[in-house]
Amino acid sequence: MALLTLSASVPGFKPPKCNTSDQELGNCVGASTFQHAILYMSLAFLAIGCGGTVPCSVPFGADQFDKTDEQHEKETKSYYNWYYALIAGSIFIAYTVIVYIQSEVSWPIGFGVPTGLMAFSIVIFFLGTKLYIYVAPEGSIFTSIAQVLVASILKRNLVLPYPDDVDQQEKELYDPPISAGKFKLPLTKQFRFLNKAAIIRQGDINQNGSPKNKWALCSIQSVEELKCLIRIIPVWFSGMLYFLVLTQLMNFTYLQGIYMYHKLGPHFTIPPASIYAISYLALTLFIPLYDIILVPLASKITKIEGGITVLQRQGVGIFIIIIANVVGALVAKKVQDSPLSTDGTSSLSVFWLTPQLVLIGVSGAFNDVGQIEFFNTQFPEHASALATAVFYASQAVASYLCTPMVNIVNSVTSKNEKRAWLNDNDILVGRLDLFYYVVAILGVVNLLLFLVSAHLYQYKDMKIRRELSDSNYSEMSSSDTQ
Repeated sequence: MALLTLSASVPGFKPPKCNTSDQELGNCVGASTFQHAILYMSLAFLAIGCGGTVPCSVPFGADQFDKTDEQHEKETKSYYNWYYALIAGSIFIAYTVIVYIQSEVSWPIGFGVPTGLMAFSIVIFFLGTKLYIYVAPEGSIFTSIAQVLVASILKRNLVLPYPDDVDQQEKELYDPPISAGKFKLPLTKQFRFLNKAAIIRQGDINQNGSPKNKWALCSIQSVEELKCLIRIIPVWFSGMLYFLVLTQLMNFTYLQGIYMYHKLGPHFTIPPASIYAISYLALTLFIPLYDIILVPLASKITKIEGGITVLQRQGVGIFIIIIANVVGALVAKKVQDSPLSTDGTSSLSVFWLTPQLVLIGVSGAFNDVGQIEFFNTQFPEHASALATAVFYASQAVASYLCTPMVNIVNSVTSKNEKRAWLNDNDILVGRLDLFYYVVAILGVVNLLLFLVSAHLYQYKDMKIRRELSDSNYSEMSSSDTQ
């Protein structure tokens, strides 16, 4: 943020100013290689910084709750809601106050304010150092995944004991004690080929009960953690499609807003980027309403802690974003049919976009928060940072998929010398309404796929199971050695 502020304020770090007449004649001096380097370096540091804070802040906050305490478990559910509400509130301020400063006052001040806030946040963060609960790292989840896969392949010809009785089978497989306070995952029948990785052969275990070769013998806990990741894949894919549908609507809502009436009163002009603030305001206001009012009411009916399950919550969000695209299509048609002003923009106010933006915010309150809670509760415990990273990675992948989707739509609709549906230079001359209907159909397909995935999904057993006592485990190891 400091480099970004310098690139917008220090004369040597930015191109010289250029007036309107020189811009029209093409006489402006472009940025030098050094100036480009400063800008790109700042963006690279921003990406690295977000890569550290974004995936770790949510699980680090969740670590402050005692997962073995029932009351703390309830409070953790509220934590996910309020965390995302505060994030949305922060983005609302960014899209209103900060964007206004940048566009109407000064870019150096517009970048300098968040730079100062970031410095202040570092101070606040370190003031709490002595208060935090720290969970020790347990190694790479990817190593454990590889070990289970290798061990199950090596033992592919072995026969599982008690193939139809998973409880008896669990007693025969390698099941050492786990760290105190952790959730003990029970053995499941699903993907039982992987269970072979925990079959104990003669000579697999040392005298102290540890495996001689972790690539040949894995614990039931490691096997079940891999199963957790496999079960999550269809839900993650559905989340990626959700963000694709959401991002297309957000992108073209912004482009559409550029060509609409921005005046608010005789003197104030709304910056185009600030229209996003409506969705984040809706998100910020709806999440507390959901947590304080809707969850208790729903819990009385469903008898489910949290009102509805995290998968049901995601499904509601997917459904709402479909409705948002349909509303967006109706509004787009209204804008296209409206009379144009002398400057070629629509005479309709940008606030006509409010309904779809509000629906976007409400959809995020269901799906976004539902995904965060889902990944953080269904991932293996020592992979919670990866869980949040997967959530944000799905947003990134969806953003990249937006471009080929738009290119395909334009390529198909521009055949036979017809005008393409989407035109960045003037979105009013295309058929944005038809594009929104196509995106809504994609959302319907995603909803159907999600319903199938949710129906087949097997939740991780969140009940704390007491690990085997050391004496029982010693007897099992001794018996195998004999």
